[in-house]
Formats: sequence, structure tokens, C-alpha cells
Amino acid sequence: MDIKEILTPPKVVAVVGLSDKPDRPSHEVGLYLIDHGFTVIPVNPNISDFHGQHSYTSLADIPSDVHIDIVDIFRKSEDVPEIIDQVLALHWMPIIWMQEGVVSTQAKETAEKNGLQVIMDSCMMKEHRKLF
Repeated sequence: MDIKEILTPPKVVAVVGLSDKPDRPSHEVGLYLIDHGFTVIPVNPNISDFHGQHSYTSLADIPSDVHIDIVDIFRKSEDVPEIIDQVLALHWMPIIWMQEGVVSTQAKETAEKNGLQVIMDSCMMKEHRKLF
């Protein structure tokens, strides 16, 4: 699957580390994705919702009937292996997208060994803007 296909809505994106603070990059990206036809599922134990969409404390708390196409990660690089482990434990097959500055070679290798496609150190919003 190429980047253009990945970023063509409608897609459901679980945004891990989505912030309700307008000055945070995850907030800007989350709103951009919503404005461009994506369904955004916030994953952040510190917020109750993001623009009316219920926020989940972890990926495991997302209802099992919700299909996740992309897990977009806005967390510290050292937190990514645990997030990949969560995805694998849930038996999901989403695309893993690590935002700009989020780099974990270990997590990328683990995800890819388990059949997941990984995009690392790249901004979904910037890539979408370039393509569309």
C-alpha cells in the first residue's frame, strides 16, 4: 500500500497521545484529519474527549467492533515498543504511523516482523497536504 492510498479517507485513525491543548501538534493534526474526512479515535488517559469524540485510556479500551486502519503515535520514542505490543496483543493489523520525531527502530522491526506496515518519523498532516 502506498502513502496516497493510506491517506485517502475514509479511514479510522487511533491517535495515541492526542492532546486537547490547541498548541500541541497532535491537536492540530487531529483536527486536520477530522476536517479531511478521517474518523479520529483519541487515545489519551488524561482527556475525556476530543471535539466531542470520546477519548480512550488505551488502545485496549477501544470497543472491539471499531476497526482501526491506522495507529498514529504522538508519544516519546521510548514508549513506542509498548504501543506496538498492545497492537499485537489485540491482533489488529493497522498501519503504524510514528509522527515526526518519533523513532523506534526496535518497535518498527517488531511490527514489521508481525506483518504490520510502519511509517516512521513522518507527519500525517504534512504528507496528506503534499498529496492532496
